[in-house]
Amino acid sequence: MISRNDLKVVEILLESGARTATKYLSARQIVRATRRTYRRGGGNGRTEILLTIGAPNYKERDFIKQCRAAGEVFPVKKVQLKFPSAKKGK
Repeated sequence: MISRNDLKVVEILLESGARTATKYLSARQIVRATRRTYRRGGGNGRTEILLTIGAPNYKERDFIKQCRAAGEVFPVKKVQLKFPSAKKGK
């Protein structure tokens, strides 16, 4: 079942133009929405989003350790966004 947290992460991802939006619910639970990108094709009017609910990956675990060291409480209120890297030579 999809909760409000899941829908909020997808909504923020679509509004911001980011590649990934991650919401930290607890130290062991995250909701991540990732915009699927492909090398060819581009703007055909469709957007594919991969929704991940569950345990954090290694980069997210590192972020959780930094939050704990800084005294941040869970759930983290702000959704963390990651944007695509800039193309070389442009």
